Amino acid sequence: MRHLQEAAEAVRQNLNLTQFDETAVRQLAEFIENERPNVLADSRAAVVNALGCFLGECIIRSFGGWWRTDIRGTAGVQIGQNLFLHPNFFIEQQFKRGLAESVAEFFTSLPTKLLNPPPPRRTWIPVPVPVVRRPM
Repeated sequence: MRHLQEAAEAVRQNLNLTQFDETAVRQLAEFIENERPNVLADSRAAVVNALGCFLGECIIRSFGGWWRTDIRGTAGVQIGQNLFLHPNFFIEQQFKRGLAESVAEFFTSLPTKLLNPPPPRRTWIPVPVPVVRRPM
């Protein structure tokens, strides 16, 4: 997952941020707000991906955790046993909805989420659920 860390570092340098911390995430939220109208649809996925790497690295350095991929192959941040976050999702939400979905607000809510992690996913339910067809 070294490439994710390298992408995060490139964003940090390009935005002239000194750390991967809450202050940097607040500045990231401001940057997204300023750039929302200027990011073209065909380049948005790349921008979201790069900024998501930066947000993920801020989460890891502030709250612990590590980069990993989920069962679909999507990169995210694992914290503890039960909390898996997709930083790109939160970046995309702010691009779509503005400050109502601020990455800074999400970031400051993480301590509460860490104190009350979601319950473990039930693994006894077969996924995908088999289709049973009755004879006619």
